[in-house]
Amino acid sequence: MNAEVEVVVTGVGAVTCHGVGAGELWRAMTAAGTRLPDRPADPLALMDLPLINLVPDLDLPGLDLTSERATRFASLAAAEALADAGLDAGALDAVRSAVVLGSCMGEPGVNERGRGGARWEPPFRLASALADELGLFGTAVDVANACAAGAYALGVAMDLVRAGEADVVIAGGSDAYSRVALGCFNRLGAVDPERCRPFESDRAGTVFAEGAGVLVVESAAHARARGALDLGDGRVLSLGGVGWSCDGDHPTAPREDGEHIVRAMRRALGEPPYDVGCVVPHGTGTRLNDVLESRLLRRVLGAGADGRAGRVPLYSLKALLGHAGGASAALGVVAGALILRHGVVPGNVPVKEQDPECEVWLPEGAVPLPVRRVLVNAYGFGGNNASVVLAAEAEGSSIVGGSDA
Repeated sequence: MNAEVEVVVTGVGAVTCHGVGAGELWRAMTAAGTRLPDRPADPLALMDLPLINLVPDLDLPGLDLTSERATRFASLAAAEALADAGLDAGALDAVRSAVVLGSCMGEPGVNERGRGGARWEPPFRLASALADELGLFGTAVDVANACAAGAYALGVAMDLVRAGEADVVIAGGSDAYSRVALGCFNRLGAVDPERCRPFESDRAGTVFAEGAGVLVVESAAHARARGALDLGDGRVLSLGGVGWSCDGDHPTAPREDGEHIVRAMRRALGEPPYDVGCVVPHGTGTRLNDVLESRLLRRVLGAGADGRAGRVPLYSLKALLGHAGGASAALGVVAGALILRHGVVPGNVPVKEQDPECEVWLPEGAVPLPVRRVLVNAYGFGGNNASVVLAAEAEGSSIVGGSDA
């Protein structure tokens, strides 16, 4: 592993409850509107709160649980990311390429059809399906680290590039409607009856969402060789760092002291001072998670004179999209990339009353990006923690031009 190898993000793609495309995501981010969750047309979703933010019907016939929704989402997001990066399947075939996708539930539809039956399909086949669609024969890895899976996938992508095993990696996450997942969260009492409302005083849980976020990750050397760095328009970003940790303290809750969450953030941020211009938090809307993450952000970034995490603006993505499970972190990094490209942090979905225990800054209107560096956090069941840092230029040197020496 060569940590000196510079890794960049050259393309992004997204599929969300607001539609297909990173452009649709950015329009939703800047509009900052409130979206109420859907009730899926699943007669077997016998639970108190069958709420989820569904992706609008594409060419899929309603909520057909036999269709491969998560695979379709990943395919659409990957096609957009490749076009954004100026790559196609032929270009990928000519280099060492890989696919790494994170997911909570993989492709659950066939196994959840009706009340089950004799047919069972391995759910975690997203990466192999996408690699097959693109005609790739390199590494294809599915990552299942719960709701941190998309961030872990980006860490695997970075490692593949730094190890010299891949020049280009299509990485991200995708998740679709799962009756099992939604039923489990109902049993846990962790579904908000209104919508996903991170950091609000009366929040009562989270609300799931469908979606996919995919990024094209490659070595700066490869991107430079194909002319991707010559434009100088700020679209190519540095994957500055990915930090992983696992506290393994409880099946669903993080450790109270948050030590391993702090470790993941600091590993991603590198050497202090930990300057960031925006944080896309995990922020699920659950009582415990939001308070703990707020406290730990203050610990890592500094409390600031007014006690609001050093006045670093937070962009609460799940308030806009809901909780997209294993895709949530990848969508967070796509959102971070859009924030860096536009140089502005959009206003958050309005918060009725912010929890006084969540001492973070959630700007209601757009604010300039003070430092061109974004931190994205993701946490999952089983104590899986991950943080990702994106920057408008490489850590310590410009990614445009220069030598590979």
